[in-house]
Amino acid sequence: MSKVHHQLKQRRQALGLRQQDMEMRIGMPRQQYQRLEAGGNPRLETLELVAKGMKMQVMLVPEEKVLEVEAVIAGKTAASAAKEPEANHVADDPWRGLLGDDDD
Repeated sequence: MSKVHHQLKQRRQALGLRQQDMEMRIGMPRQQYQRLEAGGNPRLETLELVAKGMKMQVMLVPEEKVLEVEAVIAGKTAASAAKEPEANHVADDPWRGLLGDDDD
């Protein structure tokens, strides 16, 4: 299960919703939502609809900011996140990882 699918499931459970509740909430049949949560590959519009129905937002975060964003979500300060070592900083090597060469 990908991070996105796991987040959807966690959020739904945190809201006290069942998969079948999603039909009333966003108009998506239970079977369709169940496939999505189990690892389906939704269109962006579908993902945005589901996110909105669970009071979430779809957001693109630059790789160099991911640690800071995760720290904020976890309730840490930006300063404490900045102290953590940042692996593979994009400014150090902007091409790293683009061709699957992360092993260097």
